[in-house]
Amino acid sequence: MDDGRFPLPPEDASLDDSVLSGMGSCLKGVFITFEGMDGCGKSTQIELLAKALTDHGYVVTVTREPGGTPLGEGIRSMLLDPKHQGMSARAEALLYAAARAHLVEQVIRPALEDGQIVLCDRYIDSSLAYQGFGRGLGTDYIMLVNDWGTQGLYPDVTLFLDLDDSLRSTRMAAVPDRLEAEDESFHQRVAHGFRELLNMQPHRIRRVDATGSAAEVQERVRAIIEQELELFSH
Repeated sequence: MDDGRFPLPPEDASLDDSVLSGMGSCLKGVFITFEGMDGCGKSTQIELLAKALTDHGYVVTVTREPGGTPLGEGIRSMLLDPKHQGMSARAEALLYAAARAHLVEQVIRPALEDGQIVLCDRYIDSSLAYQGFGRGLGTDYIMLVNDWGTQGLYPDVTLFLDLDDSLRSTRMAAVPDRLEAEDESFHQRVAHGFRELLNMQPHRIRRVDATGSAAEVQERVRAIIEQELELFSH
């Protein structure tokens, strides 16, 4: 029984199939998340996929992390504001988890229960990559607090948009936010983290080559979605 207390981690907590089983949301709708480094083109691909799905007759909810609710957007502003440079890694991880828990309860789970397709710009994998690998917190507690906060809600499929750093840097904002402004070693650890997650969960996380035009990348996105979920076959 869930009495609301925070559980202790298992002695051998790990990101194996028993933790991230890749079984999806187990709800009526379909949950698709997009991951990758800043500048990889996630927002554009989500917009294009949402239009394609809507044109195909689906009801689509698009959201983002952190954000998607007034509370989440407030937490987002706090997390990304450069004036909070020096925020402790644990506080950062917990703020992301708090925004996520609220978004799941208020937006994602209700939409899935209604049979909608939910497209989310970032989810738990970002916390694992940025705070687990990038901040060096490890994955055990990151996984534990997010599993608890989301009540075990995982995507049906996750698309990792993979783009060469030299190309990605040309797409970055002129004025970086707090995380974008971190040093190169941090971003290298995050990129390594995403690739480790891809290697650990190839049945849930699918790599998308993010080079080329937005239309070319969208073709790759749609091919994976069709292969995994058959959403465009009827």
